Amino acid sequence: MLALFLALVAMVLGPAATSSADPGWWNPVARPAPDSEINVTGEPFKGTDAQGRVRGFVDAHDHLMSNEGFGGRLICGKPFSEQGIADALKDCPEHYPDGSLAVFDFITKGGDGRHDPNGWPTFKDWPAHDSLTHQQNYYAWVERAWRGGQRVLVNDLVTNGVICSVYFFKDRGCDEMTAIRLEARKTYEMQAYVDKMYGGPGKGWFRIVTDSAQAREVVEQGKLAVVLGVETSEPFGCKQILDVAQCSEQDIDRGLDELHQLGVRSMFLCHKFDNALCGVRFDQGALGTAINVGQFLSTGTFWQTEKCRGPQHDNPIGLAAAPSAEKRLPAGVAVPSYAADAQCNTRGLTELGDYAVRGMMKRKMMLEIDHMSVKAAGQAFDILESESYPGVISSHSWMDLDWTERVYRLGGFIAQYMGGAEGFSAEARRTDALRDKYDVGYGYGTDMNGVGGWPGPRGADTPNPVRYPFRSTDGGSVIDKQTTGARTWDLNTDGAAHYGLVPDWIEDLRIVGGQGVVDDLFKGAESYLTTWGGSEKHKAGVNLAAGAAASASSAEWNPFTSYAPGRAVDGSTGTRWASDWSDDQWLRIDLGAPGLVKRVTLDWERAYAKSYRVELSSDGTNWQSVWSTTAGDGGLDTARFTATPARYVRIHGIQRGTQWGYSLHEVGVYSS
Repeated sequence: MLALFLALVAMVLGPAATSSADPGWWNPVARPAPDSEINVTGEPFKGTDAQGRVRGFVDAHDHLMSNEGFGGRLICGKPFSEQGIADALKDCPEHYPDGSLAVFDFITKGGDGRHDPNGWPTFKDWPAHDSLTHQQNYYAWVERAWRGGQRVLVNDLVTNGVICSVYFFKDRGCDEMTAIRLEARKTYEMQAYVDKMYGGPGKGWFRIVTDSAQAREVVEQGKLAVVLGVETSEPFGCKQILDVAQCSEQDIDRGLDELHQLGVRSMFLCHKFDNALCGVRFDQGALGTAINVGQFLSTGTFWQTEKCRGPQHDNPIGLAAAPSAEKRLPAGVAVPSYAADAQCNTRGLTELGDYAVRGMMKRKMMLEIDHMSVKAAGQAFDILESESYPGVISSHSWMDLDWTERVYRLGGFIAQYMGGAEGFSAEARRTDALRDKYDVGYGYGTDMNGVGGWPGPRGADTPNPVRYPFRSTDGGSVIDKQTTGARTWDLNTDGAAHYGLVPDWIEDLRIVGGQGVVDDLFKGAESYLTTWGGSEKHKAGVNLAAGAAASASSAEWNPFTSYAPGRAVDGSTGTRWASDWSDDQWLRIDLGAPGLVKRVTLDWERAYAKSYRVELSSDGTNWQSVWSTTAGDGGLDTARFTATPARYVRIHGIQRGTQWGYSLHEVGVYSS
């Protein structure tokens, strides 16, 4: 009777059925049997809206292939298998018969780690919203999310060499780049696996894309555009040991070239451990302590903190005990204590990190800013802003939220971690005004298989539950409870147990947070592809100040080197102009001819200006102040202002930030 009732409901709610001879382009011609159900009826939407924009949701942070990382035994199960679902969705060997050796499950979830290890067909204990070691990205579950309206998925290739090395169980080596290559290959194999069901190469709904135009074509066809990213702790072997970098600029170039050839278009430069490129944003609690131990085992140094220089701060550092991790420390070594008022990582972006950011820009790749310390993120923002480069992504709520507008101002994209409907909706509302201001959509980062935890159930007795079946956001499909084998999941009582429940979670957002939250998410695919396209189209601006004539109020005298004004426009960051050691000083640049000036970049040496102005003039006598600050902090500054005709540019120092004078390595002047 229940089946008959649901069939009648689908007839009433659903679109007109296709003939039995024409199952629809969205249905495979040869799905493996047995297999998971999809439990969605109706044709996936195609095309663009009336303004020519693509539609659909974007998951900016997922880990389809993390079961291949960490030595191959940390995440149990596979997203697909040629041997079928029984092989794909089975537990790790050491978890049988009762999960007694599910060590990582115990570490991440608590309890004793025991569980029913059987996956297919019963799924008694996994996947679950709080089970962090079991496969959540089975291909049919991803298919359900696509059928429910998702059109972009970023598959972050992920691993961690230290976790791999200390974990008891593994069936392969721990080299991070070897794991990244394997995960990339497996993603292409998954594409071929889906294609085979639909009749051959290129016919499936799972499409790996390598440029934004290709992604738009895929979305317009109603299919899922899959973007490859990288999230690992020591990319290209760029670790640091006792503060000594273990990689070079050549290693970075080779690594970026290889990743680009694999199809990777976005990446994190640091993750969990401080490396030779940048310092990280700390983890909290016992997990933070365990990761700090891992950092020491990998690098010989623990995290180091300092008082934050601005309103942004890193996560509170983990202080809770983590006995199973701490016992791995050498005798006499202990995790240090940290001052409560020192919440920022001392490590920022290194010179190699600076080189890597610029290398990504040259290759039109997008930089993932999450996991960077606020010092490193701030320096990365400085570089991106100095070049007006839009390719910056915050994909899962690990950036200081005070920088939201800084991302949007550049043209970047933001996604929020897949949290409970109430919390997710509240955070989305907090930034509504900024999205309206910059006319951008929003994304979510599921972080499935990323050892993070997902929305729990709101309960069968909640007054506003998800009611099955329900319509997809576009209105063209009907979505019922998801069934795999003998198990049927209900978001109200099971929470977001696996990827197939993403549409159910979005419906929960609509119920709890309102249609506006979902509408912003439905604009996410367009905004993500706009950021990507802007990165691809970016061209370095012409520096009007390069080699120009320069003069100054003063120049520091030194018998061994010159600090003349021209050193600030000679194209070398190894030289600099330096003034006398007093406040009121200026550097003047003659562009040689009048032109529009819109942006000025200033690369300060340690002797920086706390308060200064950017002034323009057509005749070198009458000056107009177009930009100023009283909160300069050194480093790389970018002054933006309304495009103004000028021949002369003057940097006018009002108050020094140090005991020395003002000193600039390079000044750039741009009309765009």
